[in-house]
Amino acid sequence: MRHRSLGPLRVSIIGLGCNAFGRQVDEAGARAMVDVAIDHGITLFDTADSYSDGRSEELLGSALGDRRAEVVVATKFRKQLAEPGSGGASPKWIRRAIEGSLRRLGTDYVDLYQLHRPDPDVPIEETLGALADLVEQGTVRAVGHCNLDPRQMEEAAAAARERAVGFVSTQLEWNLLERRAEADLIPTAVRLGLGIVPYRPLASGVLTGKYTSGRRWDPGWRLSRDETQRERFLDGREEKVRELALFARQSGRSLADLAIAWLAARDEVRAILVGASRPEQVATNSAALEHGLTEDAMQHVEALATTG
Repeated sequence: MRHRSLGPLRVSIIGLGCNAFGRQVDEAGARAMVDVAIDHGITLFDTADSYSDGRSEELLGSALGDRRAEVVVATKFRKQLAEPGSGGASPKWIRRAIEGSLRRLGTDYVDLYQLHRPDPDVPIEETLGALADLVEQGTVRAVGHCNLDPRQMEEAAAAARERAVGFVSTQLEWNLLERRAEADLIPTAVRLGLGIVPYRPLASGVLTGKYTSGRRWDPGWRLSRDETQRERFLDGREEKVRELALFARQSGRSLADLAIAWLAARDEVRAILVGASRPEQVATNSAALEHGLTEDAMQHVEALATTG
């Protein structure tokens, strides 16, 4: 497993997205997945207080146990929880939110604390001020944001110039089938010095190739029950996915490996959050970087991905 710098942190290029913890993944499953991840060199674990209303954080903290100091734990705040009056990015809520996350994770610090979504009701200066306090206290090592548009990124960077603490990363959706971020989000992030952390690198499972393999769809597969994601990533793109899968096979790798390696080949990408629901998926995904992509392969993938 290779590692890259993310602000003051050192993270594995492949990180485990823990959004399935507490939903498809129970306590035993979470422990098995974390064990496999660590065994395969994954050191970045990403969760949020809103994932299963905090249960994801609880399961991750329990699974890490006394290995907590060996890894980088990233979590998020902003979304409303089941608790009345929860959510938002105000200093008052941030102080309550971090206390809850620390308790559920069973730790006294978070490595990367992230604004999950922008809050139009709270000036970013106030949000960053509260986050700076947490960094100064040692409760948080670094801060990042997710799902901000270019204007909001600029405002966040401007607010940081007034303080000793600024955002070091941004999470955004980016994969071979969803590339709108390349128009303005990614150039803005790069110009501002933000480390890019893509999520949904496998396009909700479409870039595993299972939906276009001719196999009977399993009712448990996400797109079997999620029409919105099916329309976004699959409908009208079946032939493109098949062509990418064929090229991957000809290259001696899986389509998922190809999709992850395509992102990892970009220097602006600091880490890639890959979700999973079973330990064997974690093991398979962790091996995606064993063989990089040549320049010719990158160009061929680009050509396939941009047609149609």
